[in-house]
Amino acid sequence: MNNLLLIFLGGGLGSLARYGVGRGLAAYSVNLPYGTLAANVLACVILGFFTGWMALRESELAMHYRAFLAVGFCGGFSTFSTFSNETLAMLLNDRWGDAVINVGLSLIFCLLASFLGLWLGKTMV
Repeated sequence: MNNLLLIFLGGGLGSLARYGVGRGLAAYSVNLPYGTLAANVLACVILGFFTGWMALRESELAMHYRAFLAVGFCGGFSTFSTFSNETLAMLLNDRWGDAVINVGLSLIFCLLASFLGLWLGKTMV
């Protein structure tokens, strides 16, 4: 299958999944955008896992998985632009504490999620 089509399909599914996570956590997102945080952390776990898994494989099929899952799905599911805009909105509304917490949680949890995913991808497969 054409890699562009796989990226298109993966990106569409990732965007729908991100929307679902955001809607599902909207009631809890009073001070912080937990939907964006959750989507980014989950995308980091998935991408880390896939990166670890790919380190052990080099094949045509693996390249198709990369196009669909890593570039498409994770690209559509994660959202640095939304994270940036939400953080900027906090700063512009003098919610400096919330902005610092949002940046800190995102950085810490996304790095830990990437590490966990990478470790799982290399050890579980």
